[in-house]
Amino acid sequence: MTQVLIVEPDSAQSRRYRQILEDGGFVVIEHASGASPTSVPTDLLASCQCIIAHAASDILSVADSTPVILVTANPDVRQAVSAMKRGAQDYLLSPFSPEELIAAVERGVAESRLKSADGRLAGHLRILGSSPSMRNLMHRIAKVGPTDSTVLIRGESGTGKELVARAIHAASRRSQAPMISLNCATLPAQLIETELFGYSSSSEDPKKTRRGLVEAANGGTLFLDEIGELSVEAQARLLTVLQAGQVRPFGSARSFPINVRLIAATHRDLKKLIRNDQFREDLYYRLNVVALEIPPLRERGEDVLLLAAAILERTQQRLGKSGLCISEAARRAMLDYQWPGNVRELENAIERAVILCDGPEIEAEMLAIRLPTPSNAQAPDTDPGQTSLEDYFVSFVLGNQDQFTETELAEKLGISRKSLWERRQRLNIPRKKTHNRGPRRERPESAEPTVTKPDSNPDGESL
Repeated sequence: MTQVLIVEPDSAQSRRYRQILEDGGFVVIEHASGASPTSVPTDLLASCQCIIAHAASDILSVADSTPVILVTANPDVRQAVSAMKRGAQDYLLSPFSPEELIAAVERGVAESRLKSADGRLAGHLRILGSSPSMRNLMHRIAKVGPTDSTVLIRGESGTGKELVARAIHAASRRSQAPMISLNCATLPAQLIETELFGYSSSSEDPKKTRRGLVEAANGGTLFLDEIGELSVEAQARLLTVLQAGQVRPFGSARSFPINVRLIAATHRDLKKLIRNDQFREDLYYRLNVVALEIPPLRERGEDVLLLAAAILERTQQRLGKSGLCISEAARRAMLDYQWPGNVRELENAIERAVILCDGPEIEAEMLAIRLPTPSNAQAPDTDPGQTSLEDYFVSFVLGNQDQFTETELAEKLGISRKSLWERRQRLNIPRKKTHNRGPRRERPESAEPTVTKPDSNPDGESL
């Protein structure tokens, strides 16, 4: 339970705050010995998740990272601005409604949990972004997190729907309880119901009884990814759980109460599935209490560079490399690219580049993304199986070196002239004589270069 510390010398006001907060489901700790922050025991400061204090107090000097809500009946603009600059979470003018106080506490606790959630999101990239769409998304996560409302997350594949679900869970009052995740597209229809709801045998043999994921998430959060893939039969049972707050395992004659928050996600158009009788309309309205839209990466502007820098740092640590940076040409390429695979594709592209990079800078071609073909260059013919970075490089150079100088070729590829020369040497691509410069000595004739084609697709889903 969320504990709120009240530091208020006026006992009548303190009692009012306590009543409002306890009615809102919070645990209240009172400290009415005055406005001096030094009088507040350190154990009280350490045990609370939010502080409500009189604006005249200097509680901010000892609150550390705990969110502080200051209250005053005598508004002072300078005092309010100063308090916010020093870290106050909110500044309430008395008198205020109970709803205003509860909302301020919930916002403060949610944002505090979001800031500390990175450690709990091990193996996942924290939510980054300064674009308007991402700022709006994070604001809505902070608002919906402390509630128990069902959330429907919509977004293209690879945008980070599970990460958003984990952020909501981390910002909730259930953050100390488990969050159980299931991708509904990974299990066949005949197994998914028993996986979700469990099964029970009349036999007393425990091996013939299995607890479902709904029960495992009791007290916490159940995240169902790709809920559009859920069978109609499983949808009906899930609706019963949401409506009645009870679950009945297969083979059992009794239901038992369940307290679970549901977060669902999909990249599909559920309304279209409803029209095609593939998704229950009543379940849709149960899920769609709060809808969050995750913008695709192509609509997030320079967020792609912020994400790329964070992914690069993490990938270098994992692969045992250091000192790499992203070249200006590669940065421009990332901004120009449409990223159909979204953040997942960006992660794969950065990982590939870190593996292939021999120097201090990651160049554009190392990302192996399909950049727009220059209008005055002849695009090389490629077959569907030709997916590697080296295939593309060899084809482009051989197809265009008769009409461009080395400098022009490098510019078309988005790399430096030195990088072009180095890759010619490594891939054994002979440099031909051109009409733009005098004859040069060529290397001895050699066999055509052999290029190994990795099992990947051109958009970088795997190395």
